Amino acid sequence: MPSTSDAAARLEALRTAIRHHDFLYYVQDAPAISDADYDELYRELRELEAAHPELLTPDSPTQRVAGEPMAGLETAEHAAPMLSLDSSAREDDLRAFDQRLRKALGDDAVRYSLEPKIDGLSVELVYRDGRLERAVTRGDGARGEVITANVRTIAAVPLRLRAEARSVPAELSVRGEIFMPLEAFDDVNEELLNAGKNPFANPRNAAAGTVRQLDPQLTASRPLRIYCYDVLQGGEAFDTQAELLKALRDWGLPINPLNAEATGVDDVLGHFAELTERRDELAYEIDGLVLKLQSIPARRDLGSTSHHPRWAYALKFPPRVETSQLLRIVASVGRTGVVTPIALLRPVTIGGVTVSRANLHNIEDLQRKDIREGDTVRVERAGDVIPQVVERLETGDERGAPFAMPERCPSCGTLLRKNGPYTVCPNSFDCPAQRVARLTHFASRGGLDIEGLGERTARQLVERGMVVHLPDLFDLQAEDFADLEGFAEVSAAKLAQAIRDAREPELPRLLYALGIPEVGVAVARDLARHFGTLERLRAADVEALTQVGGVGEVMARQIHEFLAEPRNAAVLDALLDGRVRPREAAAGPDGGALEGLTFVFTGSLERLSRAAAQELVGRHGAKAAGSVSGSTSYLVAGEGGGSKLARARSLGVPVLDEEAFLALLAERGVAAEGAGG
Repeated sequence: MPSTSDAAARLEALRTAIRHHDFLYYVQDAPAISDADYDELYRELRELEAAHPELLTPDSPTQRVAGEPMAGLETAEHAAPMLSLDSSAREDDLRAFDQRLRKALGDDAVRYSLEPKIDGLSVELVYRDGRLERAVTRGDGARGEVITANVRTIAAVPLRLRAEARSVPAELSVRGEIFMPLEAFDDVNEELLNAGKNPFANPRNAAAGTVRQLDPQLTASRPLRIYCYDVLQGGEAFDTQAELLKALRDWGLPINPLNAEATGVDDVLGHFAELTERRDELAYEIDGLVLKLQSIPARRDLGSTSHHPRWAYALKFPPRVETSQLLRIVASVGRTGVVTPIALLRPVTIGGVTVSRANLHNIEDLQRKDIREGDTVRVERAGDVIPQVVERLETGDERGAPFAMPERCPSCGTLLRKNGPYTVCPNSFDCPAQRVARLTHFASRGGLDIEGLGERTARQLVERGMVVHLPDLFDLQAEDFADLEGFAEVSAAKLAQAIRDAREPELPRLLYALGIPEVGVAVARDLARHFGTLERLRAADVEALTQVGGVGEVMARQIHEFLAEPRNAAVLDALLDGRVRPREAAAGPDGGALEGLTFVFTGSLERLSRAAAQELVGRHGAKAAGSVSGSTSYLVAGEGGGSKLARARSLGVPVLDEEAFLALLAERGVAAEGAGG
């Protein structure tokens, strides 16, 4: 073991090297070493710090690991007010702003700094002696919520500023925008949907919801980025915005590479037009262009109103909206039973996509906007993804009555329930509108893995009355499938065999397949380990369910209500009456060969499906998580791995290809069943 002095020198060298490579990766977008070399530096740093805990420092790159959940978010005052921006989507308003500046300062003094307007969460980062001390949301502009523990998990936020190119003020307050890249947004929503939860409406909501979590571990599991653009305290020496942005970059704080400069309104409009064309190519959401007076002394002369600075302006993109006639309002039942008002529209093209259905959110929103059948409405693709009706423009000549949510499910007739702001059909298994999606989920790879039973086949089985109740699936024979579209004798026989093979599933697979609210792959495995059998799980009350690690009171109540609901209970009884025989799981942690490890899988594996790999590691004591965090032991990356690779690299998580993963299993005596040679 190296001496303390030698270890201290090596630790400083490793930390400096890792900070330098983080700077190249996040700030300059020019990585200089491979992921494997970076991982090796990080591994050595962790091992050396473990051997010399007395030399561990709070700003070490290894200290991004999320801590324990917080009881609540405190508030703090900002170093200077975080004001809003005056904004408009009209060219005339922009020219009027420009004329006001020229009248006050003269033509020669008006030069602009241009920055894309990130659609995210505004935050203040406070550094003392170059080390991150506090992070605060914008809040009301004067005070915000303290989110330091969460922001420390964001790899792009330096815990210690660079002082190589310029000195760092003793106290520095920086303003930036935290955002979620679009690819990560899609991944997060997919995980929420798989867990039976409601997805985020857009990346801005996803970023805000993630960074304000009370559990830093959840924040760490979702890839967030940041671009910085202003100094609230400590920037008194800067004369221009260009100097300020360069200083931020020198200190290791990411700035937007699309920042530009302009001399007048025509230059601004030209850049705005180029940005509009590039908007759909960007990896993140922007909703306009911010222009700021370059001269910081001139800004001080102009001052601010109580709402916004007089020297900055936001030119907003016009929303991707069109008008259409609302033909009909219907109540639509989703996979999880949530009933939502849906607008059926005269088809309209928005951003190259033909829209004929749009979200009306909930009954309260619909009544507040007083939108009815026959009205002419404005339709927008929220976050450029989800069509929604924004407002009523004209009252229809033959206007319908105000829409009211039905008392009973429009699909199955079950009495609907209120669950907070949502209206829900509790007839989870027998509601036809839910049945197709539930049957597809039941047969999915993460569920019972019934090859040949996808959404198209599930729809035919439900529409033809072949599967009225979920247990009916196990009563079907090969000849029953022969008349389905896309099936012949051989494929029908294969599907029948796949269903027979699924009769004795592992208990975690069955629990996931049932689509129990809040129960994803990881929770299903934890429930199976804790209770051992489905019978014990069904008999558990809410208090007993909360004894399972990771299951809180709200989740426990939803699981208990699902299992106790009479119709659901009848379906489970029928499944267990000779049709399905789940294999028991050992109650409690099994102390397996992979105990204590956490795996995340991304991309396509060749020799094992991702679902099979997740089940395999879980069966031997490991945890299969859906997102990379500081507690991840290994990321297993197949073909097509996306944002999780970058997240793993930033956190120093070792990355294994499929061969290395199988080799690790072999070293620990775990046989990878189903892995072909």
